[in-house]
Amino acid sequence: MRSRRILLTLVTSVLVLSCGGTSASTDTTVPADSTLPAAEYRIEWEPCIDSFADGSECGTMKVPFDYANPGVGTFTLALRRHPAQVPSERIGSLLVNPGGPGFGGTYLAEQATSIFGGDLLDRFDIVGWDPRGTGDSEPAIDCVDEYDRYFAYDPTPENDEERQEIIDLSKEYADICGEKNGEMLSYVSTNNSARDMDAIRRALGEEKISYLGFSYGSELGATWATMFPGTVRAAVLDGAADPTADSVEGGLQQAAGFEKELNAFFDQCAKDPTCPFHSNGDPGAAFDRLAEKVDSEPVKVAAGRTPVNQSVLYTAVSEAMYSSSMWGDLEIALDELQSGDGKAILDFYDQYYQRNSDGTYGNELEAFLAISCIDDPGPKTVEESDKWLPDFLEAAPRLGASFASGYWCVFWPARTDYRTEITGKGAGPIIVVGTTGDSATPLASSRRMAETLEDGRLIVLDAQRHTGYGANDCVTDAVNDFLITTEVSFREKSC
Repeated sequence: MRSRRILLTLVTSVLVLSCGGTSASTDTTVPADSTLPAAEYRIEWEPCIDSFADGSECGTMKVPFDYANPGVGTFTLALRRHPAQVPSERIGSLLVNPGGPGFGGTYLAEQATSIFGGDLLDRFDIVGWDPRGTGDSEPAIDCVDEYDRYFAYDPTPENDEERQEIIDLSKEYADICGEKNGEMLSYVSTNNSARDMDAIRRALGEEKISYLGFSYGSELGATWATMFPGTVRAAVLDGAADPTADSVEGGLQQAAGFEKELNAFFDQCAKDPTCPFHSNGDPGAAFDRLAEKVDSEPVKVAAGRTPVNQSVLYTAVSEAMYSSSMWGDLEIALDELQSGDGKAILDFYDQYYQRNSDGTYGNELEAFLAISCIDDPGPKTVEESDKWLPDFLEAAPRLGASFASGYWCVFWPARTDYRTEITGKGAGPIIVVGTTGDSATPLASSRRMAETLEDGRLIVLDAQRHTGYGANDCVTDAVNDFLITTEVSFREKSC
């Protein structure tokens, strides 16, 4: 799950956490501004006690499952606030979200000094929260303790028996999630998280508030800006998906994006004779042979763990496509796999799924699937889902099958809450950051976000990585200046 900025789209074996958009419905049942009086929202703050404390405050806040019917139940959101370092110059609060969907955002405030530019730290309270159903917020989505069984299956079934295994595993996983999470599972949509953002704003006592969201955080931010435009002081959406694409279209865009970066990886390796996976100048062909080999002869790594099969291999290389900074390690890992050693590839796979050293997992992937399937479940039947396979293979000949496999959302037990149609109307200028070599949210998708917003402004970063803030001074300064001044002079800017 690359660098904590991830998200997936639709029903994929390679759970690409870095979301594709959804075709949205304007019928969200609850009016956009339907919230309780400000007095009903309170954050219970107390000093944080940890190695990152430095004056930060940790807090909790109760929000209703259903804003139209507050008596149904409540979430207790976990929050963290890193106070402005120059109080005399404080502007207000900056809400921040790292993406997913499914990742908690308190760590962005916890590690604020290493993530955000100094100007922002001086002028803003950095406020991160774990969205409903995620992280330390309660209740949090929790489905299974072991991922290998449900996500390391063969993504290219060769017969009806192998295909049925995928169907059965997908249904089993969805059933377990429904049984363990109950009614709460129907209330973790992006629309409701956007309502939580407004509740947090009210609890902080701010008439308008600023926002910086990464990856899926851009979709959450755009939803919030559309639902509550009059409360937006300034908003930046970094690594944005196409807000006009439904789950299938978003998945196709991501599949093509990851394939594009994988081909760039092979091209770079082919031109460098010192590349460990050089393979006589044709690493792409060597990879294809390797994928066929592990499909028929999976490589065992450790007792009790999945062997390295096609699913593990495709997930591993997709993990490395989030940033070219991981390509050197991938070259070595593929070379070792050629020699029968799959440990490094399995490590990439584990990194993607956020597997801890003790064998446990966070709930990021489980929350990701829950939120994604509620926002837009995509195809309603196994047969309808399978019909898209040729399109995925056309978009991504190598990785397409892994993006098209899996049927979790087909069997998902919770009610659908289609994401609000994103317009940003009335919210003022919103900066979108897109990166030329972004696999998870390709530049074309980020450009589409900027075009869809009423007053979207685009920063284009020339780099091979997911999201752009912090990559260089050009991007960071432009974002910081806008958040501080709310002024932006460009329609599109290259960095």
